[in-house]
Amino acid sequence: MAAIGQIVEQTSGSDALTRARQRAALVPDCMVEARRIANTVIAGWHGRRKRGIGENFWQFRPYAEGESLSRIDWRRSARDDHTYVRDREWEAAHTVWLWADMSPSMMYRSSFAPVSKEGRALVIMLALAEILARSGERIGCPGVMDPVSSRNAAERLAATIMHTPPTAGLPETAMIRGISDIVLIGDFLDDADRIMERIAPLARRGLRGHVVEIADPAEESFPYSGRTIFTDPETGEKLVSGRAERLQEDYRRAYFARRESLGEALRRLGWSFVAHRTDQPASQALVAVHMYLSGNPPQPAGGVR
Repeated sequence: MAAIGQIVEQTSGSDALTRARQRAALVPDCMVEARRIANTVIAGWHGRRKRGIGENFWQFRPYAEGESLSRIDWRRSARDDHTYVRDREWEAAHTVWLWADMSPSMMYRSSFAPVSKEGRALVIMLALAEILARSGERIGCPGVMDPVSSRNAAERLAATIMHTPPTAGLPETAMIRGISDIVLIGDFLDDADRIMERIAPLARRGLRGHVVEIADPAEESFPYSGRTIFTDPETGEKLVSGRAERLQEDYRRAYFARRESLGEALRRLGWSFVAHRTDQPASQALVAVHMYLSGNPPQPAGGVR
């Protein structure tokens, strides 16, 4: 049968620079797309705003008996028969660590998807950085960029990624201190137990985590038939099947069982889990992660949990 997906052969050490250049060429376009999506989503999102101590005005509200008279806004109260208090916005900026898997398996793209898994992961990460930076949060990337509090944090993250060699596996997190959020974006195709061996210690350290699994539609549906050669992009190993359609049922059972096992294990830790396909709008995953970060988890629907 005709090729359904583009398979990236294992990159040798001498070709590492070529791989880095390919990703560097991809990042600017991802940044443009990320900013477009962020501008669309941010219009309906109010971040972490709530009443508290701060410098910025938030809202007027009716005065409650027992509150300090010094908080009354007499100018606003003079407009009608009610007494109003001037609330300021609670400033609760903290650090959000963002990480996207750049391993070879993320470069896969089937004919059913408009982008590769790597491209979609970068767009979601950079769009999230853009929105959080506008909300005043500190943005960092484990092993790549120390936390910064800046309106151009997404641009700085994109520039840093362009010059960072690709790595495999989950990131090192020894540099993360204190209570923070960490968002991990990748395909997470390893055994769920092995992934949890790395993630569980992070939860015990007090990190609030959010995992976004990126999947190509062909990885879910397994639309292969006839003689098919499957190549592992991480190891280069090949599997030849004379009648691939016979593998579909067992493959899909194992694939979704792995996802369900990983999602349940993460939820037991108090972490969130979002499954996202590259043929769906990136904004779907972005909105779901925003809601988790804001403490308003979305209702389970489709691939979002």
